[in-house]
Formats: sequence, C-alpha cells, structure tokens
Amino acid sequence: MAAEAYIGLMSGTSLDGVDGVLVELDVDQPQALSVRAHVHRAFDPALAAELLALNEPQPDELHRAALAGNALALAYVAVVAELLTQAEGPAGPVRAIGAHGQTVRHRPQQFDGHGYTLQLLNPALLAEQTSIDVVADLRSRDLAAGGQGAPLVPAFHRALFSRPDMDVAVLNLGGIANLSLLKADGQVTGFDCGPANALLDHWAGRHLGRPFDDEGRWAAGGRVDPTLLAAAQREPYFALPPPKSTGRDLFNPRWLQSLPLDGVAPRDVQATLAELTAWACARDLQRLAPETRELLVCGGGAFNRDLLARLANRLPGVTVLPSRARGLPPDQVEACAFAWLAAMFVHRRPASLPAVTGARGARLLGALYPAA
Repeated sequence: MAAEAYIGLMSGTSLDGVDGVLVELDVDQPQALSVRAHVHRAFDPALAAELLALNEPQPDELHRAALAGNALALAYVAVVAELLTQAEGPAGPVRAIGAHGQTVRHRPQQFDGHGYTLQLLNPALLAEQTSIDVVADLRSRDLAAGGQGAPLVPAFHRALFSRPDMDVAVLNLGGIANLSLLKADGQVTGFDCGPANALLDHWAGRHLGRPFDDEGRWAAGGRVDPTLLAAAQREPYFALPPPKSTGRDLFNPRWLQSLPLDGVAPRDVQATLAELTAWACARDLQRLAPETRELLVCGGGAFNRDLLARLANRLPGVTVLPSRARGLPPDQVEACAFAWLAAMFVHRRPASLPAVTGARGARLLGALYPAA
C-alpha cells in the first residue's frame, strides 16, 4: 500500500495548546512514517481557562461546553491551515484528520457499568471549515465494548517503537503519565500511571506565575518531603492493577489540597510532586516489565530534565531516552498517533488493544465527519 497523507491533532490534559502534524504513512509499514510538518499553537488564555473549568461541574455547563467545542474546532482549523502552509501542500490529498478533542471528563465503567468519556470538539465544524474528512470520537467505542477507552496510544507505540530483540517501554508524560510496555514477543500492556504535568504545571502556575517549571529547574532545587510523598503514595489508584486510566477527575487541585501541605515550602512541594510522578512510573515498570532495558519518554514532560533524572535514578540498569533518539520528537508522538488512528479508521482496521483497555475485543475506533 502506498503512503498517504494524514493530519493528527492533539490537545491533552496539560492544556498547553494544540499539537498538529501532517504525516505520510502506510498502515502496513508504520515505521516508515514521515512527518512533513509540525505546528504547536498555544491556547488562547480564555479558552484554556474555560476548558480547565469544565473539568468540574459548572453553571450552564452544557451551553459552555458546546461553545468551547466550537472554539476548539476553530483552533484546530488554524493549526490545519498552518500545517498545509508549512508543508507547502502534501504530496497527495489529505485523506483524513484524526482529531482527539479536549478531554474534560473521563469516568469509564462508573455509575451505570458503562460510564463515559467526554472530549469536547465540534468535528462537523472542523470538517466544514477544512474541507477534509475528520475522524473524531476515538474513545467511546472502546468504552461501549467494556473497556477504559484509554490509553489509545500503546497500539501506535507498538507499531512504531517495538523491537523483536528486546522489551521496550514508552512513557508519555502529558498532564497524566501513561506507560506502554512493548514486549519483544509482541505482547503489549498500557495504562495510566498517575499524575504528571497536570499537577506540576498547576503548582508552578500558582507559585511562579508561569505555565510550567522550565526544564524542572525549580523542582530540582527543592527537597522531597517524605511525609508529603508518603501521603500521596497512599492514593488507592496507584495500587490498582491494569487495565486502568485516570485524569483530572481524580488528580486535580482538590486532590493536591487534601494532602498534608502545611509547613512544606512551595518549592519542596514541586520537588515532591516530581518525585511522585517518577516513583509511580518507575514502580509500575519494575513491577510489570522488569526485563525492560530501554524507556523512551515523550510528551511535554520529556523536556523536564529534572523529571528524567528522577526516573533514571529510580531505574538503574534502564536507559532513559527521549523518543527523538528513536526517530520521533517527544512533542510529535501523540499527534502522530491520532493521524495513525485516522488512517486505521479509513482502512477499517481495528486499532484498540483489549489487553490494554480491557474491552471485550478489538474495535474500529472513531466516527467519520465527511468533508464538505
């Protein structure tokens, strides 16, 4: 099968903006994926604030969520336009856009046994404005089949990073940390480990007045508070076996405020949160894939030198590398995953992994919004 052009659009729980890629890929040879353009567009502060607010119950939230979905679609439209300009047009027509939307609630298997996952977006508006087919709503079918609907990227990680000669792990450090365990024999496990940038960025914004702790420098100068760390580690989520997934529904400022913060310097809280992320990820890797010798890190947290150092310190004998070392920059991996998921949908190939999500079987993921 010849390579085709796809666009992937991702806005994650870190709420730092939209990452978009224009790629050429062949679903039969995913390791030959080629990125022709990459664009990052920060959210308008008002939109970021509204998306964050909608993670919690709000007055008039149905109305506000609908308008936020429209605004996000238009932000996606702007990224698509930049991608096409940057790439000077793809080699062929773009087959489809894979659009994730913005997760504001993720409650799989809760309440009625099915639960729900909610990604805000108006994909019809995106298709209308770009004149390109849009594949969206990529998580709900897995939930309908009894799964968590997350994480979805381990299937892409397997396609791109797995090796027949060694076990490899891929750690995405976005708002939430999720881990893909890629065995040399082809088996894959993936799940959310716990919080990452969602709490680190919140605390940095509150005490530094900046959206994030650049390279983890502030945390690096702090001291891990053992009492605070131990209290955080008692969170029951960490003890759950996979399949499991989480989000801001659990790891949010209210969760953080429930911990014993009194008397702990703000910088030491940041250091402790970084250590908590490293502990949760390293513990899961050692517990579930002790033969792993290479950990590839992607997502915004891959640029946090302090966090990578903490991971390396907790994983003796494991080489910790940014995904760039294996051909794909950390800030492009998730957007590429959603371009790949769109391609899988276009070719009617199931893209979910029941071993990861716990669903009853592999499912075709997504819903099509045809171009105008």
